[in-house]
Amino acid sequence: MPPLLLVFLITLAALLASAIFFHILVRLGPFGQRACDACAKAPLLDLIVFYFCHGPHIAAFLIWWNKPVPIVTKTMIGNGNRIVEDIEFAGRTIEPSEFNRWLHGDLSLVTYLALSIAAQAATLVLWSWFHEALNPGIRKGPRIVSTLNRRVGWFRNHAAVWWTALAVPLFTLIRLAEIFVYPPLHWLVRLPKYNTAEWINISRQKFSGLVGYDLIWCLYCDWMTGVWSLGSEMLRNVESFWCPIKYTSPEKCEKCCIDFPDIEGGWVDAKGNIADVAKVLEEKYPGPNGDNGWFGHPSRANLTIEGKAHKH
Repeated sequence: MPPLLLVFLITLAALLASAIFFHILVRLGPFGQRACDACAKAPLLDLIVFYFCHGPHIAAFLIWWNKPVPIVTKTMIGNGNRIVEDIEFAGRTIEPSEFNRWLHGDLSLVTYLALSIAAQAATLVLWSWFHEALNPGIRKGPRIVSTLNRRVGWFRNHAAVWWTALAVPLFTLIRLAEIFVYPPLHWLVRLPKYNTAEWINISRQKFSGLVGYDLIWCLYCDWMTGVWSLGSEMLRNVESFWCPIKYTSPEKCEKCCIDFPDIEGGWVDAKGNIADVAKVLEEKYPGPNGDNGWFGHPSRANLTIEGKAHKH
């Protein structure tokens, strides 16, 4: 069997077996249910998502890195007007060609990565078919995918949803920043600490009627929305702590205040000065219990002291 095909099939089998494992686990009674509940939220969910989304790419890189290095021998023929190349690879000779660049040469890493992505796509499609086959009543009824296919067209709907998969590396980077970049800010300047499991979790697998294709993409949305929302919450703390100044553009203020309510809840007007900023910082920090959250953070809720309402 060609080595590249073998890599593809092994990756496909490993991903499918991992998916089937969770189908079995959830059926192992109370223990299995507790295990699945733990896997549906951080930190275990982070490991599972990373395994399915990036594990194949890492494996492809390791296989490429450890593959035998071809040895090129050049032989001059005649009066030196012609040079013939012999490539010896793993004890055998292969003909030099452009295609060999993709198999053994400087572009072979791209080939291995492409195969890993193809195996991921094949896993998603095969799992969707399998899961839908197990739920024929739901598959033939009203569904998200069939409804949107009718509304915007089969090709455009599928092409668009697959296109969103390109954002997975971006969300992974955001999640890594939440894990490794933000916590030191809590230790250094007491920005609020978060129970990330309240944000990074999935639950749409429990929604009635979601199967196959609908379920896998809804789980993707479930995960990425939590990642983005937690990142936005952390950014609210960062912005209000280091730069509580409104933007000069009214349009930007209007649009950004949805995600950064402190724009209208305490930031200094763009026409103010640095003394105004220093005054706001003096008033707002340190926050209640030493947590320096954004001005609308729950830790700054109204408190009643000696019968009077106070807002931190």
